[in-house]
Amino acid sequence: MIRRLLIEPPMSPEHARSLTTGGELAAAAGFSPARRREYLAWRAVVRREIGADARISYNDAGAPVITNYDLHISVAHCPGRIAVCISDAPCAVDIEPVSRDFSRVADRCMSVSERALSDDPQFPAILWCAKETLYKYSGQSGLDLLRDLHIVHADLAAGKLTGRIADGEPVGLSVHCGEGFVAVYIL
Repeated sequence: MIRRLLIEPPMSPEHARSLTTGGELAAAAGFSPARRREYLAWRAVVRREIGADARISYNDAGAPVITNYDLHISVAHCPGRIAVCISDAPCAVDIEPVSRDFSRVADRCMSVSERALSDDPQFPAILWCAKETLYKYSGQSGLDLLRDLHIVHADLAAGKLTGRIADGEPVGLSVHCGEGFVAVYIL
């Protein structure tokens, strides 16, 4: 069984270049320096962990996939951190800095009942990450964070959430908090 969550700062551009392809380097050349570093870093992490020959592509929903290994990946990045899930089963991850202000988007993606699940000051970041993780895990595009994705239970002391995609079965999510970042993942 393979189930790994890796959270780390983006590696140096030189190290990332050693594990990325010429096509990826060319694609990244048009990005901002920060976006380029994140783009190349998560690919380098995947290859470092799976193998230098790992071929990365995108599925119809726009999610990254490995085409030459029977493994699933999910990636997320924000300023200062890369999060990568690698698993033999579908997986998903999202990461955000706890310093990000979620107040402007709260009404569009967090129900009153969800916000009432915890008064922890990090909970808005956790909720946002949980919704993004459910979105990625669903494999569907066009889902609404408020209408289609729900967090129904939170036990932050245990690092656990329960969510639902539309009216589907409960989905267990794990929470990792540390070093100024929150990550929510399904492995």
